[in-house]
Amino acid sequence: MIVGRKKELKILGGSLRDDRSHFIALYGRRRIGKTFLVREAFGYRFTFQHAGLSKGGLKEQLFAFSSSVRDAGGEVKKNAKNWLEAFEYLKDLIRSSSEKKKVVFIDELSWMDTPRCDLMPALENFWNGWASGRKDVVLIVCASATSWMLSNVIHNKGGLYNRVTEEIHLEMFSLRECEEYVKSFGFTFTRDQILQYYMVFGGVPYYWTFLEKGESIPQIIDRIIFAGNAPLHDEFTYLYASIFRHPDAYVRIIKTLSKRKAGMSREEIIENSKIVNSGDLTKKLEELESCGFIRKYRAYGMKKKNAVYQLIDFFTLFYYTFMENEPTDPRFWTDHINTPIINTWKGLAFERVALSHIDRIKQKLGISGVQTDVNAWYCRQDKEKGITGAQIDLLIVRKDQVINLCEMKYSDTDFRVTEEAEKGLREKINSFVTVSGTGYAIFPTLVTTHGLAEGGYADIFQSVVVLDDLF
Repeated sequence: MIVGRKKELKILGGSLRDDRSHFIALYGRRRIGKTFLVREAFGYRFTFQHAGLSKGGLKEQLFAFSSSVRDAGGEVKKNAKNWLEAFEYLKDLIRSSSEKKKVVFIDELSWMDTPRCDLMPALENFWNGWASGRKDVVLIVCASATSWMLSNVIHNKGGLYNRVTEEIHLEMFSLRECEEYVKSFGFTFTRDQILQYYMVFGGVPYYWTFLEKGESIPQIIDRIIFAGNAPLHDEFTYLYASIFRHPDAYVRIIKTLSKRKAGMSREEIIENSKIVNSGDLTKKLEELESCGFIRKYRAYGMKKKNAVYQLIDFFTLFYYTFMENEPTDPRFWTDHINTPIINTWKGLAFERVALSHIDRIKQKLGISGVQTDVNAWYCRQDKEKGITGAQIDLLIVRKDQVINLCEMKYSDTDFRVTEEAEKGLREKINSFVTVSGTGYAIFPTLVTTHGLAEGGYADIFQSVVVLDDLF
């Protein structure tokens, strides 16, 4: 059973109902459900389907492709020697098909693009020189290597330029979609419990398949991560190795960013990771961003060159907080509930949850129809100017000259504003106004789990967004 994905299903289903050929490029991070979506959309019926090998040179990739043609009923007298020949076999298979629409699904296309091979010229020839001239071919290409798909297929500057007819970027489930998934399988988890799981794994559908009835969220996390032979014990290694051919340099960048909550500038990444400053670093940062592991933001009011890179992937954050040192306690999560390390992590993870649900925050604030820019901001301490160092992870800058300055706070109960917290927020607002020079009105906005405790210093906040609003 498929949950959500209504827009994507409409696109895929629509390709069967007209009299033209379609070239659909579908991409998204590992475990996001790309293959499952395509198979469900077409009822597991394909004229041809093939998945590239995660490891293997040109010879092995061609052998596997030729085998897939045979499995689909095509005639292959000898294994193809190059991709041009392999796609000729595919053409023959399509010609022999009696189906009204010939659905061709090529999964993990990036793995097939081995060094010095002719894959992309062959794909270009297949589509431009043959399939696009017919009315009955639906070609779906798919990959987890988001950056590869963007540069080689969607933004191809050669023969495939502007040839993709539909582009689908498959994103994480929202909290609401995860709740829909949980209910569809008969689980009775509360929204607080769904949030706990989301803070570990985000809305990546594969990870939600590990839920079991009769187990609490801590028990599930222990079973799939910390117990002996836990199925996700080595997930971090596979996560990056499945996307990047040489993952070590990417992991060095990720590990460096994991050390600082607020993120780092390019210069700070170079200094802390000892990676050489080059165009290759720029490419790797762009690839990590396109895959959704990091975000790049330009602090409000600052120049483009001051861009900051921040780690935002849920599971990667969890890994570097709890798994890197390989704890041996099979009940690690259950045994450490309410300890300082978990409580600190909850605060950071909840911020990431809020950042991934900005549309819900805007809806709660009643500004869905207002043109906005979403920013972050930071400044360093300057005692001479009376400026305290500050970091603001979410600014909603509105065209009606208002800025919602969002404070994101995880709390097991209604959040209570202490005198110290109120003073810190006022200093942060003062630093922001002074350094940015903004003339917009500042609306302090609390994004929290349960609500705002009345009394005390609660009046500093003009708006409150709670967990239910994020659903």
